[in-house]
Amino acid sequence: MRAVLQRVTRASVSVEGVVVGEIGGGLLVLLGIARDDTEQDAKYLAEKIATLRVFDDAEGRMSLSVAETGGALLVVSQFTLYGDARRGRRPSWSDAAPPDVAEPHYEYFLSEARRNVTGNIATGSFRRMMEVELVNDGPVTILLDSRKQF
Repeated sequence: MRAVLQRVTRASVSVEGVVVGEIGGGLLVLLGIARDDTEQDAKYLAEKIATLRVFDDAEGRMSLSVAETGGALLVVSQFTLYGDARRGRRPSWSDAAPPDVAEPHYEYFLSEARRNVTGNIATGSFRRMMEVELVNDGPVTILLDSRKQF
């Protein structure tokens, strides 16, 4: 399972021009699910995201987590995080989980995130074309992989 985290002052996701999820300060989580991911991958990533120290303390050092600050999460499924563009010009999506496999893992990730973060948790719409808007704070952008490949 992979995630791109962006620390934001605000973020929203819309489907067909209608906002379906929005947050103030917190983290935008773009979440990709691989074919062979398990609930353990989702649990690991949810805990890592909740406790990752990327928010400033009183001295301006990044030493606080979204769980400690009471910040929000906006979680958006994004199978393209498993796009493989090493050969040719068209990415291969063969490592991405098909929707019927990915959706239960996405939902499990959300349930684990809710156990770890007390702030608002908003979502996009699974398997829909979405428009994501954000104001990146810092900017701070972090890549995570449950298999620790990067």
